Amino acid sequence: MKVTRATFNDVMVPNYNPAKMIPVKGEGSRVWDQDGTEYVDFAGGIAVNCLGHCHPAMVNALTEQGNKLWHLSNVFTNEPAIRLAKKLTDATFADRVYFANSGAEANEAALKLARRWAMDKHGAHKDQIVAFNKGFHGRTFFTVTVGGQPAYSDGFGPKPGGVEHVDYNDLAALEAQMSDKTCAVMMEPLQGEGGVISPDLEFIKGVRALCDKYNALLIFDEVQTGFGRTGSLYAYQQLGVTPDILASAKSLGGGFPIGAMLTTAAIAEHLKPGTHGSTYGGNPLACAVAEAVFDVVNTDEVLTGVKAREELFKSKLEELNQRYGIFKDIRGKGLLIGAELSDDYAGKARDFLNAGAEEGVMVLVAGPSVVRFTPSLIIPEADVLEGLARFEKAIAKIVG
Repeated sequence: MKVTRATFNDVMVPNYNPAKMIPVKGEGSRVWDQDGTEYVDFAGGIAVNCLGHCHPAMVNALTEQGNKLWHLSNVFTNEPAIRLAKKLTDATFADRVYFANSGAEANEAALKLARRWAMDKHGAHKDQIVAFNKGFHGRTFFTVTVGGQPAYSDGFGPKPGGVEHVDYNDLAALEAQMSDKTCAVMMEPLQGEGGVISPDLEFIKGVRALCDKYNALLIFDEVQTGFGRTGSLYAYQQLGVTPDILASAKSLGGGFPIGAMLTTAAIAEHLKPGTHGSTYGGNPLACAVAEAVFDVVNTDEVLTGVKAREELFKSKLEELNQRYGIFKDIRGKGLLIGAELSDDYAGKARDFLNAGAEEGVMVLVAGPSVVRFTPSLIIPEADVLEGLARFEKAIAKIVG
């Protein structure tokens, strides 16, 4: 069967509008489409392909596990899941892990656990969840309601109740909203989809203190910031603040679908058998691949390398800005970088994405006015320079 972009329109639900070209092969930080055109990948599958495409450690893990055991369901456990959980708990604050298939599912589990913990410990009145405007936590109805972007949750009928929003980095607004009814505060330790917004250090420490004051759980959504993206295994490890529950996905599997919720033993005990579950969660294929990713990412070489690549990216973007004056701000941490467009180009981030693709470089957006870069954590310096040279051509085309 000959597959074209037009075939997509014939057979797929139209909730996506993918690019005209269809990628068919990837290696490292390069991708090729059906016509053999090559692209430098600064998108990384939206902060997913943390080791690039077809990394040997991942290919070997998948091949080896694929010849052993594919699926069991959670009527049984399996060795890759237990090994991965042990590595995650050894490397973080957490004592217990719940595996799912995606970031939304990891966040769903985190929210359900927080509500169940609050009900068991304090009663049904303690059900309020406070989150932040411009946040993003997934596409289930619960997570999209907690996410602070109404455009994603409006139009589907009555939303789950007990959810309130305040502005990110506004500690006074958060304090005004919280009370003894608050069961959890959910936040990204660096907002991704909302525009690559870093937290003020005093703000994030204040959030922790307010959660302690009102006996509420602090949930960190590290779906995008986690697994090396900001230069530590998880972003919280650089902030001096420890959450009670953490959600991980995206880079966790390096491209193979997996999510995880991490928490303490005392909180975890409130999800007793039958309270929550997943058919595929903890799948041996996914866990074997994620374990291989963990072994590569959680090393000084890779995590230090992320910080070096951040400096290279930002310095080269600043040079582009000196030549073209198109960015108002270049921000982010590690290899989650956002370049906010100047007022003259506000709202045109997708134009830069499209122009980049035409010049052979794949980038992302984070809202209408921010171009986002989330490449492989081990992208070679030569690929960074080549990709930005191509992106400069795209800028020149738009600026004229």
